[in-house]
Amino acid sequence: MGAKRQRIIDQGPSFYGNSPGSSFMYTAPPPPYSYVSQPPPFPVVRLRGLPFDCTETDVAEFFHGLDIVDVLFVHKNSKFTGEAFCVLGYPLQVDFALQKNRQNMGRRYVEVFRSKRQEYYKAIANEVADARGGSPRRNAPRAKSSDEAKESAEHTGILRLRGLPFSAGKDDIMEFFKDFMLSEDAVHIVLNSEGRPSGEAFVEFTNAEDSKAAMSKDRMTLGSRYIELFPSFSEEMEEAISRGR
Repeated sequence: MGAKRQRIIDQGPSFYGNSPGSSFMYTAPPPPYSYVSQPPPFPVVRLRGLPFDCTETDVAEFFHGLDIVDVLFVHKNSKFTGEAFCVLGYPLQVDFALQKNRQNMGRRYVEVFRSKRQEYYKAIANEVADARGGSPRRNAPRAKSSDEAKESAEHTGILRLRGLPFSAGKDDIMEFFKDFMLSEDAVHIVLNSEGRPSGEAFVEFTNAEDSKAAMSKDRMTLGSRYIELFPSFSEEMEEAISRGR
């Protein structure tokens, strides 16, 4: 994938790989784009919630039938974050890739988002800098990372959990936070529109200090899955719970 990645960077937005053939659900080449003042969109998607042992082959199988040009796994301090960028062979394939949103890879459901060429290039630069132990924009202002946003977020005593095993119950979540005094009424498992666990939950702690301290459990494992924690608030919790009713 490395050589292909360099070709993408060298050739810019004109590189999209070969047009899709008869794989997946294509029966004919897609119609030509009629953009007048701008090139076709760069065909890249972002994945979140990947298993920590995920490989390029796993991503290719997840997007079976699509043309995979490159897979870039995102790391922070040399540790895999569970996120990746996937460059596809043609812009139209992005729409098909988005149909895989929240489908499972192994025991984890994976979120798939639209992304941009600039975000993909920035991720490459960050990977190179991380490998060298430096920052590509050391002296330049930058947006807050997800981790920094978590650290600076105001705590209200509520945390949102993401990435839960679908079989996890309230007892499992209480055991995960066993260092804190929680009751079953303080744990709210979010259901999807079909009435099944969505992989998310909200936990109400006794106070904001406890929820802030509980953030030390961020990205620790419950069963075979690592759990992401986010500071939340009552309106977000109530809206998520009502969606599953």
